[in-house]
Order: sequence, then C-alpha cells, then structure tokens
Amino acid sequence: MDIDERRREILRLARRTGSVTVTALAADLAVAKETIRRDLHVLEQHGLVRRTHGGAYPVESAGFETTLAVRTRQHVPQKARIAAAAAGLLGEAETVFIDEGYTPQLIAAALPRDRRLTVVTASLAVAHVLADAENTAVLLLGGRLRGGTMATVDHWATRMLAGFVIDLAYVGANGISREYGLTTPDPVVSEVKAQAVRGARRRIFAGVHTKFGAVSFCRFADVRDVEAIVTDGGLPAAEVQRYSVLGPRVVRV
Repeated sequence: MDIDERRREILRLARRTGSVTVTALAADLAVAKETIRRDLHVLEQHGLVRRTHGGAYPVESAGFETTLAVRTRQHVPQKARIAAAAAGLLGEAETVFIDEGYTPQLIAAALPRDRRLTVVTASLAVAHVLADAENTAVLLLGGRLRGGTMATVDHWATRMLAGFVIDLAYVGANGISREYGLTTPDPVVSEVKAQAVRGARRRIFAGVHTKFGAVSFCRFADVRDVEAIVTDGGLPAAEVQRYSVLGPRVVRV
C-alpha cells in the first residue's frame, strides 16, 4: 500500500481498537518502526490521533466517536478512581445531573445510597445503575436514543432539562483544552451538555488525562465554567497549574 493508504489503515485500526502501538503497526504493515512514527506524527498534525509513549489513540471528531462499549475497556482503574473522587465532591447537593459516558456511569455507582438524591440524566446506563437505589429518584430525559452511547438527545431532552435548576452537574467531554474549553463531536450531544451547564449551580468535569489538549467539533463550556476538574495522575503537574490558573480546582487521583 502507498503512504496515504497506510495512514488511513493506521487510523482505521486506532478507531476500531481504541489505541495502537508502534511495534504492532510496524509488524502488521511490514514497515519500519520509524516509518510508523512518522505516520503517527502526520496524523497527529492533522488532529486525527494523539501520540503516547509507544503508540497513539484516536481523537474524537465530527466524523468519529468511540462507543460506550469501547470506553468501558479503556483506562478503567483511572476512571474508577476519578469517579470515587468526583462523587466525594457531592457536598450538600440534593439534585444532580449525571452526563452520558462510562466515567459518569461510575460516578453514579459511587454516589452515597444513604441520603435522598434526585438524579437527572440522559444516559440509560446511568439510570440502570441507580434503578435499585431506594433513596434516589431518577429522572430520565426523553428524546432520540443514540445507540453508540445509549443516551438521549434532541429537543425533547433539552426542553425537559431546561425546566430544572440543578444543584450539581457532573459533566464529561471528549476533549478539554485551555483554549477551546470542553468539546464533543456531535452538535445534538453538545446541546444537552450545554443546557446542563447553564442550568446547574455547580459543575464538575471528570475525565482521564488523555482528554486534555484534545479538541473536538462542538464547544459546550469554558474551563472557567467548572468549579473542579477531576482527573488521574497522568496529567502533568505543569498542566495542573495552567488549568488551575483559569479558576477550577484540579484534583488528581
């Protein structure tokens, strides 16, 4: 295959599996590791992948978004720690919005069961986690169901959400950057997230370190809009300081 075909194949593999390594790609595509490194560099320059030590993972965009099934296999220990720490910031909140995604699903599981809460969510997975919680009332937003994320969208969801004043919103994003804020690939998902941010007194972003510096298609909030950022130890201390300067408290676990 030629250079363009090889790079398209690398991107296809990254999107199918969630990440790729230089060693495996060199073997599979029968080229030198240095060739693969150059390919990944070019793909990164085009905003299609983010390089890591020894490999890369795909950047979510208007044309590509990972499914919930893929997210449940990536960075699971880090996401579990993030969820526990984020749930610990609940404070006196009685009404809570929980976003779609795997980390928000883990946050739902980590919420206290010994106090009364009302949880608003577009996520069927979150609703399922909380379905047997005796002290938790779950309000599931209606709308069109996105099969990949198992969450509802469109005007039915945003209109229902617009009627609430919520104490605390746990929001996720496909990317967060100091310049472009919190972003996500799909405009209809962005609208739900933006409405949650508008309608909440407090907002907490929870996400793994690989989200930082990534930029997706639709911006729904600024870094200054959140009171806290909860992530894992993979985010460098220098970046923690840069995000803290913008206002949020940054918690690494």
